Amino acid sequence: MADPKGFLTTGREVAETRPVGERVKDWNEVYVPGSLLPIISKQAGRCMDCGIPFCHNGCPLGNLIPEWNDYAYREDWSAASERLHATNNFPEFTGRLCPAPCESACVLAINQTAVTIKNVEVTIIDKAWESGDVTPQPPERLSGKTVAVIGSGPAGLAAAQQLTRAGHTVAVYERADRIGGLLRYGIPEFKMEKRHINRRIEQMRAEGTKFRTEVEIGRDIDAAKLRKRYDAVVIAAGATTARDLPVPGRELNGIHQAMEYLPLANKVQEGDLTVAPITAEGKHVVVIGGGDTGADCVGTAHRQGAVSVTQLEIMPKPGEERPANQPWPTFPMLYKVTSAHEEGGERVYSVSTTHFEGDEDGNVQFLHLVEVEFKDGKLEQQPGTERKIPAQLVTLAMGFTGTDQENGLVRQFGLELDARGNIARDGDYATNVPGVYVAGDAG
Repeated sequence: MADPKGFLTTGREVAETRPVGERVKDWNEVYVPGSLLPIISKQAGRCMDCGIPFCHNGCPLGNLIPEWNDYAYREDWSAASERLHATNNFPEFTGRLCPAPCESACVLAINQTAVTIKNVEVTIIDKAWESGDVTPQPPERLSGKTVAVIGSGPAGLAAAQQLTRAGHTVAVYERADRIGGLLRYGIPEFKMEKRHINRRIEQMRAEGTKFRTEVEIGRDIDAAKLRKRYDAVVIAAGATTARDLPVPGRELNGIHQAMEYLPLANKVQEGDLTVAPITAEGKHVVVIGGGDTGADCVGTAHRQGAVSVTQLEIMPKPGEERPANQPWPTFPMLYKVTSAHEEGGERVYSVSTTHFEGDEDGNVQFLHLVEVEFKDGKLEQQPGTERKIPAQLVTLAMGFTGTDQENGLVRQFGLELDARGNIARDGDYATNVPGVYVAGDAG
């Protein structure tokens, strides 16, 4: 193990963030560059190298966390990078964006603060890029097989990279104008600068992966015809059907899905737009939904110059300690303060939107809400708690209900869906259509 007494002698330290007043004036990542390196080896030394490392199971990728913690403690960054890449194609993405269920499953977290696994991970990969340890890995020989990957989010890119390295000829189809999927246009720049995606794409190009942008399978190319052109198809198109809010006034101008709002801010950063067509500047902003997407809307609104930002959540405010029904090592629902919340705004829990109110020009001006309680598994409005709040821009960040079925992809392939609207798959990620597989949130 790294430091046999590290978990006893070293307290938890996390990445240092830039001052709020500074970072809301730009779109750079919120963390102080280089602040982790002086402390991260000791932080990695807090890992106890448990006999049964529950962090492995907590991590959806099965990352070899104690192994690369040990290398990071010893500052053997090349070995740490090799172990990190053994299970994770893009640790610079997960190290910045993952909600870290591994830390909730850390054995040390039973009665202390968990090891800063995410911070160790992102330090290892940043050092690997800096030192040149991340290089293209083209296949030694080609298999003669061809594969189409639909979607260029994290699942699509990871599948494409592995398939290319195995010797197959792989083409990635993306309906947007740039590669990256949700990473490119759903994640704000202040959470992950897009240079991290760009250099991975260049690595993949050098390995032999082909990319086709602005091509939507189902609309631009018939899915059945695509299937005939390739030996196999991997669908990694995500779950992009957003949950809506069917209440009176929903049709008013200024009410948008989060994924209508966030991509425009990213396009400004890409240089495609000077000003976002949907902006929070000078407006009272309400974000409906308390998850990560909602927090992304909050942080974006701050940077665009909102007058006020209010985030609404229908569920009660979570506690700051594990509830009894979510014991270690499960992922607990805790009160979470993201960098966006640190920057200001109000968070309101246990409320439901009843309707929107607009002006004579059809623009939203107010949101009417009521307090709610869960009783016997049902949501009940509390009489006398109705009120309205100013709302000139409303973003809906209430999650997603399944993969896109309007573009024809599901129908043209003849795919079966599960009860939740996702593409049905077996234990090998195979769909009901021979040679067609599904990965990521689409399945």
